[in-house]
Amino acid sequence: MSLKKIQLGKIIQSFLLLLAVLFFTLVIGHHGMKLYEQKYYPAPGYYVSLDNRKMHVYVKGDGEKTIVLLPGLGTTAPVLDFEPLINELAENFKVAVVEPYGYGWSDLTDRKRTVEHIVEEIRLALQTSQIDGPYIFMPHSVAGIYTMYYAHHYPAEVEAVIGIDPTLPQAIDYFNEPVPKIPSSFRFLAPSGIARLSLQFNLVNTLPLAEEHTYSVENLTIAEKLTAWKGYNKNIIDEANELENTIEKTKSLDFPTSLPVMIFMKEDHRVAEDGKSTKRFYELQLQHVDHRKLISLSGHHYLHWQNYKEMTKEIEAFTSSY
Repeated sequence: MSLKKIQLGKIIQSFLLLLAVLFFTLVIGHHGMKLYEQKYYPAPGYYVSLDNRKMHVYVKGDGEKTIVLLPGLGTTAPVLDFEPLINELAENFKVAVVEPYGYGWSDLTDRKRTVEHIVEEIRLALQTSQIDGPYIFMPHSVAGIYTMYYAHHYPAEVEAVIGIDPTLPQAIDYFNEPVPKIPSSFRFLAPSGIARLSLQFNLVNTLPLAEEHTYSVENLTIAEKLTAWKGYNKNIIDEANELENTIEKTKSLDFPTSLPVMIFMKEDHRVAEDGKSTKRFYELQLQHVDHRKLISLSGHHYLHWQNYKEMTKEIEAFTSSY
């Protein structure tokens, strides 16, 4: 073997060793900081114990009607994400946020993220918390599917549904789109410290698209910490990759005719050549519902980032009308 090849081999070996040391340092540093941060940023709500795991529930307000906010897929910290909307709604409602396993301050679980398990856990969390129903469920995004499943199986426990740009199981067939998936390798981003490193260099934007001062500096700081702790964890990835099965199990369901349903949808004027549109899809899903309302709002898919005040007024009017 030539001297040049030997030297090149040593350089590569040294480089790989350096990478290993840096990666090991990153992992150890991340977990050390995580232990400190978890003590410094405790859960704002309380825990309920389900199947030897802790689930975080946050409640604010003491109104006669109870609104249960459910997060969209991958929302790192639902309590923090919904905070401006919670504060507005809590003036006249009792507002509860259930953070499913893998979200916010809740534990991770080894239970498969099926629609049956997720709905069962939400229901048990509310019952264990002694939060009396019937509930006004307010699901964001994919939680629309879980809410439809809940309303179908436990209709006596659901007073109304108010969706925030909700995903409904019939959408995939209507728009003829594939079900999105998340690579399983993403589950290592947080435990390895790579997620934290990405946040430090602003490679990932986790800030809500809201007006200045809508979210406090403390809120945004804690949300960033939680992203570093558990962004794209195994439960989120499992839930995303189970979505195809979830849709298959629920696409024959619909909202009960007598159940009041209001949907806030993202303003979208696009109409396909075959006449299909987001607005038309929601209209078809609600056509059999006796008490229904569809409202278009401008903004991001997370409509509550910018429209929480307008949404609260509409919710107050809607819940007083049935």
